[in-house]
Amino acid sequence: MPHLKPGAAIINTTSIQAYDPSQSLVDYAMTKTAIVSFSKSLSKQMIEKGVRVNAVAPGPFWTALQPSGGQTQEKVEKFGSEVPLGRPGQPVEIAPVYVLLASQEASFITGEVYGVTGGVGIA
Repeated sequence: MPHLKPGAAIINTTSIQAYDPSQSLVDYAMTKTAIVSFSKSLSKQMIEKGVRVNAVAPGPFWTALQPSGGQTQEKVEKFGSEVPLGRPGQPVEIAPVYVLLASQEASFITGEVYGVTGGVGIA
């Protein structure tokens, strides 16, 4: 924290699992829920120092984990089909959210969680 100057930004990554946990991902969902709470609490601590703290909650996104054995082949074939957009996101579709939150254009945004979920709302 001593290295962060006013105007700096902390961006944490959580997950849609924090809001709509899957039956088989209890431990993962718990950690992602903790990141939401951590981000909101830390934003209140850091506001006096002029540092913004936000989080991004992705839904299903293609990462190296899926094709490398992170899921069964059957699940990979259906991966992302459960969201309203009917497909998983690509990394290029979430990168702009991080860029925005890191930029000065987001100088009035702190303590927020941005869902990038293919249409599944977060509350």
